Amino acid sequence: MSDEDRRDSLADQAAAWVPPWERPRPPAAEPDTADTASDIAAPSPATDDLAAQPPVQEPESAALPGDLDRAEPDRTESDRGEPEPGEPVVGESSEAAGVPRRQSAGRRRVTAAPEPAPELSDTELRGALEAILLVVDEPVSELVLAQVLEQPAERVGPVLDEIAAGYTAAGHGFELRRAAGGWRLYTRPEYATYVERFVLDGQSVRLTQAALETLAVVAYKQPVTRSRISAIRGVNCDGVIRTLVTRGLVEECGTETDSGAFLYKTTTLFLEKLGLNTVDELPPLAPFLPDDVEELADATR
Repeated sequence: MSDEDRRDSLADQAAAWVPPWERPRPPAAEPDTADTASDIAAPSPATDDLAAQPPVQEPESAALPGDLDRAEPDRTESDRGEPEPGEPVVGESSEAAGVPRRQSAGRRRVTAAPEPAPELSDTELRGALEAILLVVDEPVSELVLAQVLEQPAERVGPVLDEIAAGYTAAGHGFELRRAAGGWRLYTRPEYATYVERFVLDGQSVRLTQAALETLAVVAYKQPVTRSRISAIRGVNCDGVIRTLVTRGLVEECGTETDSGAFLYKTTTLFLEKLGLNTVDELPPLAPFLPDDVEELADATR
């Protein structure tokens, strides 16, 4: 084929060429399963060309006018201005915004303070004190009585003094006395014989002479060690001291600094049995000492 014939053929093909968008579309035919499978298995060259091309980056979609109305632009603190009514302010506590705050589990609820007890009249206070003193088995202090009755302590003391004076003036067979730091009812000494006859009925257990002497030494020399008691009495007092401790008349009260020996003193039961408030009310010992006590003391040294 000559060059002229080739040019004519190319010109005819160019004149007969139809753009793709003007070409008539063939009717849609149902895809064949076998053909589809083969197409998938063996991709066409066009597909390979498309896969080899770099991916086309899609431009960002522009926001529509309606979307601009719905979207809220970012605002700074200065642009926001005053908050809307009912809107909580940033940094404001939930309580100030009207939102109740839940109480933490570890915080205790504040309970209401108990109402103060009604103040008793003098007659009621006197009767309540007498009722309590009839059932106590040991001297009870004014502070304890005030706490039980829920009354001021400064009212209880004068009323007890008044009750004691009233019993003495009326000549009752009992009296109210202060003993061992508290108050308790006691029978009068002039009726002790009749009370002993009724209560003891010949079954009294008295302290031995050795126990009485040892108890006297402890009462006047307390706190004192066993060795000191034995030196004063001239005999070993270990067994007698154990008896006094068992009966609750003597108790240990520490140790001596130098020797480490136990110290002993009298108990509140001792004061209660003798009807004393403190050991300072013990009778003076000088009238019961012999005249040559200083010579005896020098002989024992």
